[in-house]
This record gives sequence, C-alpha cells and structure tokens, in this order.
Amino acid sequence: MAKNAPVRRPGYRCASCGYEAAKWVGRCPECQAWGTLEQAAPPRTALARLAAGAPASPATRIADVDVAAARAEPTGVAELDRVLGGGLVPGAVVLLAGEPGVGKSTLLLAVAAQYARAGRRVLYATGEESAGQVRLRADRTGAVHDELYLAAESDLATVLGHVDAVRPRLLVVDSVQTMASATVDGLAGGVTQVRAVAGGLIAVAKERGLPVVLVGHVTKDGSVAGPKVLEHLVDVVLHFDGDRHSALRMVRGVKNRFGPADEVGCFELRDDGIIGVADPSGLFCSHRDTAVPGTAITVTVEGKRPLLAEVQALVAGSGLTNPRRAVSGLESARLAMILAVLQRRAGMHLADKEVFAATVGGMRVVEPAADLAVALAVASSARDLTLPARTVVLGEVGLAGEVRRIAGVGRRLAEAARLGFTSALVPPDPGPLPPGVRVRTVADLDAALRSLRPLDAGG
Repeated sequence: MAKNAPVRRPGYRCASCGYEAAKWVGRCPECQAWGTLEQAAPPRTALARLAAGAPASPATRIADVDVAAARAEPTGVAELDRVLGGGLVPGAVVLLAGEPGVGKSTLLLAVAAQYARAGRRVLYATGEESAGQVRLRADRTGAVHDELYLAAESDLATVLGHVDAVRPRLLVVDSVQTMASATVDGLAGGVTQVRAVAGGLIAVAKERGLPVVLVGHVTKDGSVAGPKVLEHLVDVVLHFDGDRHSALRMVRGVKNRFGPADEVGCFELRDDGIIGVADPSGLFCSHRDTAVPGTAITVTVEGKRPLLAEVQALVAGSGLTNPRRAVSGLESARLAMILAVLQRRAGMHLADKEVFAATVGGMRVVEPAADLAVALAVASSARDLTLPARTVVLGEVGLAGEVRRIAGVGRRLAEAARLGFTSALVPPDPGPLPPGVRVRTVADLDAALRSLRPLDAGG
C-alpha cells in the first residue's frame, strides 16, 4: 500500500431506516431506534467516467408510443379495481401493506383466483406459509384453479426461475420482507435485502410487462416496514386496514401512477373469504326509527365515494380531577378542540364532565367536515336533546365558533337523499343542491345548537 494512500474504513448502516454513519452509535440519529446500526462494507472508490453505450432500441417520439399494451386489465374484484383505477397495468408493481391478520393474503388469493378464471396464468410465491397452508385457505375460499400456480419459496433467484418456467400473467409475492437474495448480505427483511429483492422484481416486471403485487409488512405506527425507497420504487402503494373486532376492511390508495391516489375500496371479511361491499354506507349507521340523544349523522368523502357515518357521544358527570376523554374512530385532538369551542363559544360547561365519542361500525372519520356532527352529538348528550329525525349534519367548526364551508355538499346530500334522509344542516353557500332534501344553513355554532329539540317534540 502506498505510504500516503487513504485508509478505507468500514461504515455503519441502520437496519431499520438505512441511515449511514461513519462510526457506531447505540441509537440511530434518524429513526431513533436502539441497537440497529450494523457494520457495512467500506465505500467504493469513485468510478471513472462512463463511456456512452449503444442503446438497445432508438428513442421514440411520444406520439408514436403504443398505449394499447399499457391498458389496465380488471382483476375481477370490483372494489380493488376502483382503488387501482380500473385494474392492473402490465408491468406495474403494486405494494399492498397492512397489519398481520387483516386479510392481505386472503384478498390477493381471491384476486389470483379471479385472474385464473379469466384464463390468465398466475404464480403465487409465498415465503411466509407452506404450500399446504395456502391450499387449505384456497379450499376454504374457493380459490382453487388449474391456472393458479403456487411456489413456497423465499429465495429471489428461485422465484425468478419459477417465473421463467410458469410464464405467468400475474405474479404475487407474499411477502417482500420474507424474500432474500444470495447476491447481497444481510438477513431477509433488512434494508439491504428488501431493496435488492424489490429492485430485482421491479426489473422483471418492466422487462416482461408482468404485473407484480407485493405484500408488505407495517411497523407499529402503521407505516410500511423497510426502507422508504421501497415506496418510491413501486408504482402503486395500497394500505389494507380494518378493526380486528369488525368484519369491515378498507383498501386505501396512497400512491398510484396510473389512477387516483385517494380512492378507497370496502370489503367484508368472512369465514369463506373476502367480498367487496359496493354500498357500505348502511354499515356505519344504526338502524333505528327514533332519534336518540347524543347521536348525529354526517357524510364523509373517502376518495370520490361519499359515505354516511354516525357519530355518537356520551357526556357524564365525573368526580375525577381530570375527567376522561375517550375517542374511537375520531381524532382525539379534534375532539379536544371542539370541546373547547363548545365551552368558550356556546357556554357549555364541560370541564368537569367525562366525554366519550365514537363512530359506528368501525368507521374512521378524520376530515373536518364532520366537526359540526361531533359538536352536535356532544351537545345533544349534554343537554339530553335530539336532532330532528332523518337529518344529516355537515360543516367544519372554527375556533371562533363559525361553521365553515366544505367541498362537495351537493354530492354528500345526494347520497343522504338516496338513503332516505330528508333534511340537512349545512354551512352557508352550499352550492347546487339535490332535490328532496330540506336544507337549513347555519353560520355559527349557536345557530346549529338551536336545531336541537326535546325528545317529545317529534321529528
């Protein structure tokens, strides 16, 4: 070694987020995880300037590119097609992430079976289960078909060998965190392995025009496990979530290069499989004819789909110094803000009261358009009053007590009218409204609270 040659020292890389450091530390400065920095190979010296190479095919004018080969093919599962923007595009790589046990494998096995029934060969590669376990699920859900091939492998090279032998029209990999490549170091599921496996599968998908669906794990905070670059590399990122105590499951689009990135698909998980729910609004409301204190109906928009949601609240006295505030399906910070506005702007004394707020049917409501419904549900319970029957409530509540305008009032009310609601409380200037719904505009919280009435006052 030359006397003045620089010493190439190995660096350290975080196995959780991929952060690189010159020396070992106990806690990763990027993701704050403990004990995740591992010794990495020393950095390579700078490469010489690359010489221009001969392209395999000449560049094509964009107007001459044939788009027929890039048309989306329906999966046969209508709710999933809604989220994907019509189906799977040849060569697209889709990442479906969700918590353990939510039904990811069941959904993709149903998609694979529908693809096979349409005469399109499918390869289902699983590194988490044995072939017998997948076959038992296929028997239970009716997903057995001659065009559906199964490979219980965890080595990337072996999976690619199966792709060469089977020549499928769809490849499902369950999951990307269990696959490993012998060409790189590290354990399966680590940052290096996940990046290498995803890169290899993406290259095969683009070269052959083969749609690939990857199952991904999530961390305890709900984000996709592995390096963030995984979400950047794939074409579509879907989140599959649902309440363990409810049969309802939702697929939400997070990223989509071929369609809308904010759509949502609704499914119902059953013993015999998973089915799409084309009209889920009825799942999120209690079916009763009489008004009850502490309830309000609102209409949320998930992607382009309006959904009715029932908000329930219970206000009770408390002997505690710090009364409890509990929420389910709502944002706790949003509820705290609404309670402060009710106390300051509407004169409601809630400081010594326990407040519980929830949605019905496992629905999660996060958009501000439900603020007024939450406020009226709390006020209804506190004063033992009710809203008029068959009434929906829409509007965002500001800190000054004003009711702010929201988008899509007409579309929300059209969905409410379709389900039999006849009246609505909405913000000022709602825009074009559908027929059949009596609309009352409320400019502030006081005006909205005046719509509450005693139980014996009728609807």
